[in-house]
Amino acid sequence: MTGERLLRILELMAANDRSGETSSLCGVATEITGMSGAGITVFDGDLARGSVCSTNQVSALVEDLQYTLGEGPCVDAHTLGFPVGEADLAAPTVPRWPAFTPPALSGGARAVFGFPVRIGTVRLGALTLYRDQPGVLSDDQHADALVMADVAARSILALQAGAPPGTLSAELDVRADFHLVVHQAAGMVSVQLDVSVTEALLRLRAQAFATGRSINELARDVVDRRLRFGDPAAPDKL
Repeated sequence: MTGERLLRILELMAANDRSGETSSLCGVATEITGMSGAGITVFDGDLARGSVCSTNQVSALVEDLQYTLGEGPCVDAHTLGFPVGEADLAAPTVPRWPAFTPPALSGGARAVFGFPVRIGTVRLGALTLYRDQPGVLSDDQHADALVMADVAARSILALQAGAPPGTLSAELDVRADFHLVVHQAAGMVSVQLDVSVTEALLRLRAQAFATGRSINELARDVVDRRLRFGDPAAPDKL
């Protein structure tokens, strides 16, 4: 059965791959599972690098919220190593994403599901599926999503195969949203506060959440030196 699912996914990818492999991954994930949309986020260790693809405005919002807030189904799926989902964000079985849930609901996502994107013990990220109506995944949808996550992992590794160590492949660099300004700002904040880059990114996320701004806007202020963390002359800033 897994072979049949894989064949259907590969056939759909071949039919839909008109604008690049990464974009077709999310489109096929949506079609094969019958969901409203999909997104794929890649991680560096336990920190999200950014979104490889998303299918529409709602899925892009879901991806951006998870990156900015550091919580959501893709974060949990990547960290825990197994699928995580909520069939009704408006009435969750287990409330677990207090910052992510309200804006995700307002944006049009009613149910969300995360599947780890990995090969063996190599963790690459997570596939997020959303639906605009509440409801659990059927057994077939769940199985299709697992195979799709495996295809995504192999596709991402294949794209990176020819890239020099420590760099992104041209395909990923052009098509993905890796929030490069955020990573640049995190490096600057780490120097300003004498903390690790990981801690600096967490500080950026906390400040973005506290001020209701996007993390990209906040990062741009840091890079353009309109905001300096730890500045004693600005006690209202972290």
